[in-house]
Amino acid sequence: MNTIRDLIQRQARERPDAPYALSADGSACVTYGALFGACAQVGALLDGLGVAPGQTVSLAMPNGLMTLQLLLGAMAGGRCVHPVNLLSQPEQMRYVLTHSDCRAVLAAPEWEAPLRAMLNGLDRPVRLLVVHPHALQVPAPPGPPLAISATAESPPRRATGQGPAKLQNTALLMYTSGTTGQPKGVMLTQANLVANALAISAEHALTDQDRVLGVLPLYHINAFAVTMLAPLAQGGSVALVPKFSAAAFWQQAVDRRCTWINVVPTIISYLLEGPTPPRESLAAIRFCRSASAPLPVEHLLAFQDRFGIGVIETMGLTETVAPCFSNPLDAALRKVGSVGRASGCEARVIDAALAEVPHGATGEVAIRGPNVMLGYYKNPQATAAAFTPDGWLRTGDLGQRDAEGFFFVTGRIKELIIKGGENIAPREIDEALLRHPGVLDAAAVGIPDKHYGQEIMVCVVLREGSHCTEDVLRAHCLEQLGRYKTPKLIRFVPDLPRGPSGKVQRLKLAELAH
Repeated sequence: MNTIRDLIQRQARERPDAPYALSADGSACVTYGALFGACAQVGALLDGLGVAPGQTVSLAMPNGLMTLQLLLGAMAGGRCVHPVNLLSQPEQMRYVLTHSDCRAVLAAPEWEAPLRAMLNGLDRPVRLLVVHPHALQVPAPPGPPLAISATAESPPRRATGQGPAKLQNTALLMYTSGTTGQPKGVMLTQANLVANALAISAEHALTDQDRVLGVLPLYHINAFAVTMLAPLAQGGSVALVPKFSAAAFWQQAVDRRCTWINVVPTIISYLLEGPTPPRESLAAIRFCRSASAPLPVEHLLAFQDRFGIGVIETMGLTETVAPCFSNPLDAALRKVGSVGRASGCEARVIDAALAEVPHGATGEVAIRGPNVMLGYYKNPQATAAAFTPDGWLRTGDLGQRDAEGFFFVTGRIKELIIKGGENIAPREIDEALLRHPGVLDAAAVGIPDKHYGQEIMVCVVLREGSHCTEDVLRAHCLEQLGRYKTPKLIRFVPDLPRGPSGKVQRLKLAELAH
């Protein structure tokens, strides 16, 4: 099984009447047989829109059963899908629609007007079709439609990161949400996607009886790979929720009979602030999977204690189809604070000279395996910089590997604080502050200093009703971290800026130093 179509066809043949996707309220269901049929309908729809196999179709749609069918159907028909990040700023959204060379955009009704404005005047014709994300029936191919006007008809420019080539092998074009510069288009193949769907399924011992609660947006790689693709590997199912609601989360999981949940640390934080359902009502949930951003140890332990559900911490990148590390399913083998062992790939820690470092030494985490991207679309320089000469993907993450093969990630190279020549991982500062009962969230960042080169600033979100002062938190840091690592500046903020994956955008915090 090397393609998404192979996965769908196998399940449709073996269990045509089994559910693949359910709506949040349980009122609608897509069976595997219906999904396979929908793939043919999506293919006909894209033919009618002029999107040939090997060309790109963009989707500007929130979670819904139709969104899911369109994504899978397009890939099954050999198209490249480009899910648009709906949290993007208009200029960034226009950039990715332009850069992706998409031939058509499938959009939810509320996005029709903004997208017409963004697409107007592109250097190629782009078809726009409005589709309701919660519909069940794939739209019929349109007649001669009103296309978005274009200044000139020109063939799409297509190149891999390594040189000119068509996107024939690219199933997914997903743009990274960097904090600086333009987003980069990550090219992932059918084989990449299938490899990680199988790896995730094996890692968590998923079966056809398992069902995941899907609250994360499908335009992010975590939801795309873990909640949408992984169930296809073993014939499981997903209860798809339009968006996360802390008030509704547990009831949705219980009502839809979910056996596992896939979340990000921000969601865990919100759930810890909410009500605690009866322990027996959650007994069917085998585990909680956390990814996309570092999970503070305090939050992991508090979640397990409060809800009685073990947390499997994982880590991945868009460039690796989400997870490339996972803690074991067996709770006795997990290591709190670790992102786990390499999953579905090889991993190592390298130094500035790209040589592997000994166990326990800090360096850059590097990945090699069947889940690693082709490269960045139309960006050969970034692609070349992302790989070592012998083919290892440089993640940009700092970390260590212990003797048992568990990895511990301490931060991003670009976010490393270098004070007086000493490297300080921001996460160490974050976690020290999170151990104070009055702190809900915290993030440290380096700021310029004429004496040390960089000093430490931390932005703190207080718990409701907390009256902590700078002096109180500084005294806490002195006790936890020592004088050298105690922040020079403490800023109280209502929220921390986060990207769609839940990662704190630390570089934006530096603006608060003035």
